[in-house]
Amino acid sequence: QISYSHAIHASGFFIAFFASLVLTCAVLLIVYQTQILKGSFHSKNQELQHELVQNHKLEHSQFNSGDLFSEDTIMNDQIIDILSFEEYGNMLQALEDLEVASLTRADADLETHRVQICKEVIAIMMKNMVLSHSLFPHVEKRMSSIFKKQFLAMEKEIQEEYERKMVALTAECNLENRKKMEAQHQKERNANEEAEELIKKMTEKPAVEYRRLLDRLHRLEQDHLKRFLLVKQEEYFAKAYRQLAVTQRKDLHNIFFTQITNATFKGELKLDAAKTLVEDYSKVQGGIEELMDFLQANNKFHLNRRFAYREHLINKIQLRDSQASALINAAAIQISSLINKMERAGYLPESHSGVLLDRAEAEINSVKQKFNHDLKHEKQKLHQKLITKRRREMLHKKEHRKEQLSLGDPFSTTKEVTHYLSHWKKLLSNHTIEFEELTEKLDSEASEEFKELLFSLTEKTVEELKHVQYGVFVQELVKLGVPKMFLLEAVEEHKKDMVVKHEQLEREEHDKSTAAEELLHLTRQKLIQELETSLLEQKKLRSWEQSVFMQLLSLPLSLSEEELLRVRRELHCCFSQVDSSLAWPKIRGRTLLQTFEMEQRDAELLKVDQNLAVTDKQQHSKVKKPGSRNRNKIDILKESLQDKIFIYEDSVKDENLNKVSANL
Repeated sequence: QISYSHAIHASGFFIAFFASLVLTCAVLLIVYQTQILKGSFHSKNQELQHELVQNHKLEHSQFNSGDLFSEDTIMNDQIIDILSFEEYGNMLQALEDLEVASLTRADADLETHRVQICKEVIAIMMKNMVLSHSLFPHVEKRMSSIFKKQFLAMEKEIQEEYERKMVALTAECNLENRKKMEAQHQKERNANEEAEELIKKMTEKPAVEYRRLLDRLHRLEQDHLKRFLLVKQEEYFAKAYRQLAVTQRKDLHNIFFTQITNATFKGELKLDAAKTLVEDYSKVQGGIEELMDFLQANNKFHLNRRFAYREHLINKIQLRDSQASALINAAAIQISSLINKMERAGYLPESHSGVLLDRAEAEINSVKQKFNHDLKHEKQKLHQKLITKRRREMLHKKEHRKEQLSLGDPFSTTKEVTHYLSHWKKLLSNHTIEFEELTEKLDSEASEEFKELLFSLTEKTVEELKHVQYGVFVQELVKLGVPKMFLLEAVEEHKKDMVVKHEQLEREEHDKSTAAEELLHLTRQKLIQELETSLLEQKKLRSWEQSVFMQLLSLPLSLSEEELLRVRRELHCCFSQVDSSLAWPKIRGRTLLQTFEMEQRDAELLKVDQNLAVTDKQQHSKVKKPGSRNRNKIDILKESLQDKIFIYEDSVKDENLNKVSANL
């Protein structure tokens, strides 16, 4: 049941609706990131369908509790997952996926608030009619009961429609995925069969190299295809969500006008009272749309601000990782450099230096493996610590929120709709600000912890490599007759080089960090300007709406009261759609970018194949000896594979980003 006495108690349907949608996207994201789409795609689709059904059932029961912070807490854990478990090069992509999920979540929250506000506003208006003696109490009670039943029936109907859409979309996506992946696997099989024939004519080394390049190309092709399928499915579900949200908005208006018409026809509501109620409803709807416009723009600003800051933090972590790799590599290179220097000076026979270099490589690999193992282990420990801390602080914020709500219920304490809407605006704005401040604080602290962990392990690893150089190989070189003084001079020179390298890296990190801070500041200023601009543009649009509305109502049309109500209803249904969801532009942009990139990539790959055919034909006519012809063909094919790999690994081009912006 829906409780009118609690301003934050969300509609059961829309919470379940959103939860299922987010989990759908989340499961699809997991499919992409863990490469579940490999192998038998048919069985994987069945597994995915099962997970979707199970997750939907779980979330439906969980979020009927009306716990505002539950999903926020779970979703906020994901930034710690990214910092803990993602490869540094994949963090920004994972962050973008999280951003889409967060925007979708925010859309669902706003839709929940819209539905709840509309219901409670109607209830306030009905109570005010009783207070003004325009409606008998028993009639208000009966009409309120009917409203409640119709709202519940509407939610049930849309829930059923949602489930039908999800089943149909899931089946459609699975079929499309299976066809695309089967075509990709067939393409790979054909390429592998052709490669096997060529490999029979190759020596071992070129054959291994050719196989390695071909496998790498196939992995890249699969990764890009999976990414494309992911964003396409994301778009399908976003469209379905928007359609159902619009349907629910229209149904809310239809229920109100239908009930007013029925009550007037039965004589329960006087004609003058009905006119007053309808006019008040129209005025109130303007206030509701203005409130929702503000909340949407405000949420967009704060979410964009959050993810700009998170991108800034990830860039700083990636910078620290680059510095760590540079220091470790510098310390490792010094070991082989020391051995080579002794050989060039004539103190070390080539046979001894070869053995020492092999041993040095083994020692260095051992130290680096230990570093990677320790880093992974310590990250897991830090992950648990940060998650615990994060949830504790979120729980504290939740308790504080409950205290605030207990101080006053806007629905039960106000008789003015404007005061009620103002209370909602203040309540949700304050909540957003408090939540974003807490999130930014926790993100910053987590980032610093990961940076400190990386720094401490890097220092430890560099010291271990120094020990390998000074404590192992210097002693070994002394035993082999290298003059100790010459060794000490080389060691001192290496120590000075490490100090210089460290200082150089620190300066670079400082300069890049300063530039990143300036960029973050400019980004935040731009977001503030975008917020002001979007609010102003939407306000102008709403003013135009009101102007059109009043002009239509003032036209000298011969309409009955029932027809006039239908005109009002249709206008409200139209005007309630004059907005855009938070997630849709981002989701649509991702789909467009993937499409443009794929089209450009296909065109470039076609050129490579055409050039290969021309070159192969030319070589065939020039070279007479079969052995020489095979070698040339192998070299040409390897070069072709390398060109294709480069095309797939090439970064996103600015021209495609500009095309996306223009299209949006």
